[in-house]
This record gives sequence, C-alpha cells and structure tokens, in this order.
Amino acid sequence: MSLLLRRVKLAGELVDILCENGLIARIAPALPEVVADQVLEGGGKAVVPGLYNGHTHAAMTLFRGYADDMELLSWLTTKIWPLEEKLTEELVYHGARLACLEMIKSGTVFFNDMYWHFHGTAKAVEEMGLRAALSAVIIDLDDPQRLKDQIAANRELLQASRDYSERLQFVLGPHAIYTVSRAGLEWVRDFAEEHNLLIHLHLAETEPEIRDCLAKNGQRPVQYLADIGLLSRKLVAAHAVWLEDEEIATLAKHQVKVIHNPVSNMKLAVGRTFPYRQFAEQGVLMGLGTDGCASNNNLDMFETLKFSALLQKFAGDDPTLQPAAAAWRMASEDGAAIFGLAGGVVAEGRPADLLLLDTDRPEMIPGHNLVSDLVYSASGAVVDTTIVAGKVLMHKRRVEGEEEIIAAARDAARRLLQG
Repeated sequence: MSLLLRRVKLAGELVDILCENGLIARIAPALPEVVADQVLEGGGKAVVPGLYNGHTHAAMTLFRGYADDMELLSWLTTKIWPLEEKLTEELVYHGARLACLEMIKSGTVFFNDMYWHFHGTAKAVEEMGLRAALSAVIIDLDDPQRLKDQIAANRELLQASRDYSERLQFVLGPHAIYTVSRAGLEWVRDFAEEHNLLIHLHLAETEPEIRDCLAKNGQRPVQYLADIGLLSRKLVAAHAVWLEDEEIATLAKHQVKVIHNPVSNMKLAVGRTFPYRQFAEQGVLMGLGTDGCASNNNLDMFETLKFSALLQKFAGDDPTLQPAAAAWRMASEDGAAIFGLAGGVVAEGRPADLLLLDTDRPEMIPGHNLVSDLVYSASGAVVDTTIVAGKVLMHKRRVEGEEEIIAAARDAARRLLQG
C-alpha cells in the first residue's frame, strides 16, 4: 500500500512525500513520476510527526466529568474503583474506541495504556488504526491468591497479544507500589526480563505514597524499587513528582524513562511540580501523557504540551525553562524512543505516522515559529489529517464511523452508571 502526499510544507519548504509499506520512502521537492495507491493533495498544509501519549487509561473516557473536584485517595476509593468493578470488556471497548477517536482527531498516533479488560482496548486499537502499548492492570493488594490469578492472566495475555498487529505492544502494568506486593513486583521484574517487556508503573505521584512506603518498608519508593531490582531501561514511570535529587540520579543511572502528566497533576493537586530541570540535567528520557479522562478531562496532547511548558516556567520562576522545542520533542521523538519506536521525526526510512496541520487557522497566524505555535497556540483542532503506518485515519477532520462511535460510547456510559 502506497500513499503520496503532494505539496505539503516541511520545515517551511513545499515537498511531496511518498509512503510505502508503513514507512516514509521518499521526500522530494516534487515526485511527478510517482504513481501511488492513494494521493492526498496537501494544499500547503504543514506536515509534522504524530504525537505520543505516554500515559493514559483510554476507556476512562466513560468517566469524563463523573467525579471531579475531589481529593485523590477519596476519588479513587469512593468513585473510581467501585465503578470500575462494573466494567465489562464490551464497555471498555466502547470507551477505548471513543478515546482512539479523540486521539486521532487531536493528532495522537500512539498511546501507552494501563487498564482493565485488555482485549476490549486491544480490539479498539486494531479497528481504529492507532499504535499502542497496552497493559492489564496488576493490583494484588498483598493477596497471594489474587496475585496468582493475575500472573496467570498476564501469561495468557502475552500469548494472546501476539495475534494482534505489530502496531500493538504488550506491556506489564503493575499499578503502583502501594497496590502491588513485593512478590508481585518481583514477578514483574523477572517476567519482563524473560520476555523483554516494558513495565508501566505509577511512581511517586503523591506525598502519602512516600510516607506509606517509609512506614512500611523503611525506604522511599525509588530505593525500594532499586532493592527489588525493578529499576531498569524497561521501566516507564508515570508522574515521578515526589522525588529528591538523589532519587532522580538513581533513576538516571538505571535508564528509567519518565512520563510527565501536567494536567492531571494540577487537577488532582498532587502537591509538587514534575522536576523537569533535574531530569534534564541527569539526561533522563522524558515523555508527556494526558492521564485518563477521569483526571484530565481530555486526551488532547496539544493542551498537555502547553500546560507542561507553562507549569515549568511558573514553578521554576524561569521563562526559559522547558522551551517549546523541548516540550515538542517530549511529545514526539523522545516519546517514541521511550517505547522503542522510530517515529516522531519526518524523514526517509521513518514510520509514516504523520499529521497535516491547517496553519491558516487564526490561532496559527502570522506563523513566525511553527513549533512555538504548536506548543503555545494550537489545540488538536489544527489537525486536518492523521496518518498512521501510511494509512489515513482522518482527512479534512473526518473519521469514518465517528457518529456511531460517539453514540455507542454515550450508551455505554449510561449503562455503566445504571449497572
């Protein structure tokens, strides 16, 4: 399958881009001799790499607006977890499909997800055409039988995940150190090493997590994980807010990757700002995430870009901190690299995961600096076309079947609440 993009603007120059077999095959000022299976006239729209959402819970679109303005632990224990017990694979499918639609329409080409009913989300990803790293939640609450059951389930899911397309990665998803036993974390460590799997974990999101770990284990979370042997290049740590300098150095030493979730951190008032400057000084690979729609409440990575850059400047009292180019890299090339992907760059031989942007929208004018405009001015509404693996998922802001997806998700949310 081949796709030809004609007259798109790359780094200020008009070019043609040929995509073949999911990759960018050629970029040239003009390719008049090329015959492709599909041709899109770019009309001078800007072409940029698609965005990478490093941490979310996709099917929580069904929870959007359900329980807002609450303290985190109360929010989890009285609202979120009780409702999640009512979820089914079919409900998760509809919620995840809505999330995929929202991400396609706002320029995200990949997301890293941790949620219940793995196959519901996987089916949605396959149908919608995105890339994703998917994990089933591991929460054993120090219950040996529950851990045994979840180990068996994850073994089965790893095998079953091989039947999905190469756009889907299977990842291990231990929820957090306060919901997974030491034995559970040790199993995750060994299974990840045996099968070369990434590990997706919430880490140091709140101060109570630190206090509880000190009380229970006599150590802060990073040292606890280091002693277990879970810190490695395989670990993708979401949030990573309540950290001291020596802990950041430890994460850097073990090549742990971190995902900043600025919107949910502010909404849930976690009490500290992500230590971007310290991570950057230590050379830690950083990405950006939206978190789930129960704590954000959208999946627009353009909004996350802006919040991330502005929050760092405000908290650090430094307007030069996390410049636009650095924020953009976190959501594109660095975000891809965290998950072992070659995307995030528009270049020959790279994945054909591309966005065409309408730079004639009022918020993009006069256009002095495209990256600055994308970080500080744009929203997902500037995305005209979304392409993943050389397949057009949205063109002229239309996604096939979007009305049915929205209607089905609205009905799923109603049934969940009535359940």
